[in-house]
Formats: sequence, structure tokens, C-alpha cells
Amino acid sequence: MTRDEYADRCEELFAVGGFTQVRKLAEAGLEELGHDPVLYRWLGLAHAAEDEDDHDTEAEKAYEAGLAESPEDLGLLVSYLELCLRADAWTYPGRSGRAVMLKERIAVLAPAGSPEAARVEDALGWAGRGYWQDMRERTATVRADRAALASHSADVAEALERGSQSPAHPEDLRAAEVAAALELLAGPWRAPMRLLVRHRVAAYVATFTLALVTNKALVLSGTVSYSVWGWLWYVPLLLVDGKLKTARKLARQRVIASMEARHADTAASTG
Repeated sequence: MTRDEYADRCEELFAVGGFTQVRKLAEAGLEELGHDPVLYRWLGLAHAAEDEDDHDTEAEKAYEAGLAESPEDLGLLVSYLELCLRADAWTYPGRSGRAVMLKERIAVLAPAGSPEAARVEDALGWAGRGYWQDMRERTATVRADRAALASHSADVAEALERGSQSPAHPEDLRAAEVAAALELLAGPWRAPMRLLVRHRVAAYVATFTLALVTNKALVLSGTVSYSVWGWLWYVPLLLVDGKLKTARKLARQRVIASMEARHADTAASTG
């Protein structure tokens, strides 16, 4: 395959969270084609996306290996800068300290107004956040995750109302998530779960009310002086949300497998 074909496939898999597959593909491309800054960048990004210390170390190795022969590649420099800015200065002082040098190199190579310069400003803005800004960012991330789960739940509820799901391309992640959820919620024993999905908002309102009333009743009755038992009413909802999260993971695995199968078919037909 050509460099562009490897890069396109890496981009497709990265977009759906196939980080392990991106690493394998980038490594295969480097073995076949030799040094290539684009593939080193994808290898580094796929490690960094895991957000784990060991993977961050491997990402740094990939960026340094790429920059050893392509020291002016802006894609590598900016990606490496983002990794260094994210590093904890106490645990990884060397990696964190390299951000200054990388910023200076990028400033020379990336003119003002370029995409690379914009990415640098975004990265520096992220790194310069204070405690409360960081808290707000984490809160926004949690809200976004909840919104995504609520949107997924609405899609599943719509499919349950119709009694089936419309045909979709096997690489349509959103459709695959709905299909996986319908499978996990199928069967007579999961009818209560399907009911909670179809009436998610009402279920949350009713559960909150039941929790407050239960806690209040237990305290007023003298059974306990302080009660949290009422919050057990949330267990069914948490089980449903767990099923939906599992469905999204399963769907991602299926979409990744479909992409890999298509890539293999393409390679076989052209090989």
C-alpha cells in the first residue's frame, strides 16, 4: 500500500476509537515503507489517545523516532507538543520541559494564522488552565458523556417504538450502537429495562421522587437518623445505563471489525 492509503485507513479507524488497530496499521506501514513522519504521527496519536502512562511513553518514542529524520515536520512537532503539555511536571519533568523547545521550533516553522499555529494556541490555552478552569472542563466532559448516552437512549427508544431498526451501513457507528442495544435488551426478562429506556425522562423524575420520599419516610419513622437507602431506587436505571454503555462498546468493536474486513478485501483485490 501507499503512504496515503495507510494514512487514510488510520484516520478511519482512529475516528471510531480503534486505537489498537491504528497502531498495528502504522507499524505495518513503517515496516513496509520505511521512515514516514505521517505514520509515526498516527502511531504516536494512537498511543496518546489511550491516556495511560505507558502509552504516553510509547507515544513519545514514536514522535522522537519520526522527528529524528524529519525534524521540521509540523504534524509531529505539534502532536509532540500536545503530549508534553499534558505531562505532569512532577512525574515527568523532562517531557514537560521539552514543551518550551517544541513551541520555539513550531513558532519558526508555522506562520501566524496557519492550522498548526492555531493548534499550538489551543494546546497552550489548555495547559495554562487553572484549577477551576480544569474543574469546569471535566464537568463539561461529564455532561457531554451524559448527553451522548441520553441521545443514544433516545435512538434506542425510537427503535423500540417502531419495533425494529431501519437498515444501515455496517460502518454506521450510531446505527450499530442502536442495533447492539436492541440485542442486549431483547428477551422477556428485560422488558422492564426496555420500558425504562422508552420513558427515560419520566423514569428519572419518578426515581428521584421515590428516593427523596423513601429517605424522608425512614427518618420520620425513627428507623434511622439519616438515610441514603432511598437512592437504591436508582439501581435499575444504572443497570440500564450500563447496558447502553456496553452496547456502544460492542458497536464500536463491530464497526472496527467491518472496517478491517473492508481493508482486507481491498488489499486482496488489488494484491
